[in-house]
Amino acid sequence: MKFTTPLLLSGAILTLGLGGAAVAQPAPAAQEAGHRHERGDRPHRDPAEMAARRAQHLRDTLQLTPNQEPALNAFVSSMAPPADRRDKMRAARGERAAMTTPERLDRMKAHMADRQAQFARRAEATMRFYSQLSPAQKKAFDAMPPKGGRGGKGGGHRGGGHG
Repeated sequence: MKFTTPLLLSGAILTLGLGGAAVAQPAPAAQEAGHRHERGDRPHRDPAEMAARRAQHLRDTLQLTPNQEPALNAFVSSMAPPADRRDKMRAARGERAAMTTPERLDRMKAHMADRQAQFARRAEATMRFYSQLSPAQKKAFDAMPPKGGRGGKGGGHRGGGHG
C-alpha cells in the first residue's frame, strides 16, 4: 500500500499539471464557435418558421392527405413553446439571487409541475394526431427519431415530441 499511494499522488499531480496546461491554452476557433449559445449570442430561430418546417417535414415523410391537414395543424401548434417563456426565464434569473432556499425549491417545484403539464398536453396532442394516421403512416411516424428529427444531434432538452 505504501507504493500505491505515492504512485496515485504522482498521477494526480501529473493530471492536474496537464489539466492546468490545457486550461491555459486558448480554445480553437471552431471549438469556441460551437459554444456560442453559452455566451448568449446564439441566433434566435423564428418559432413560426420552425413550425412550418416541422409541418412540411411531416407532410412529406408521412404523405399526409388533405383531410389530415387539420390534425397536423393542431399537432404542430401544440408543440410550440409558450410565447412568453423566454421573458419568464429572464425575469426568474434575476429573482433567484434574492430568494431563500425554500423559495427556490418552491419555484423549482412549480416549474416541474408546469413542465409536466406541458408534457401531458403534448402527449395528448401526439396521440390525437397519431390516431388520424393510416397504419403505414403510423409505422413511418414510429420510425422517426424524437426531438425534432435530429437523431440525437443537438436535441437536448428543448423541443419535444416527434417530427
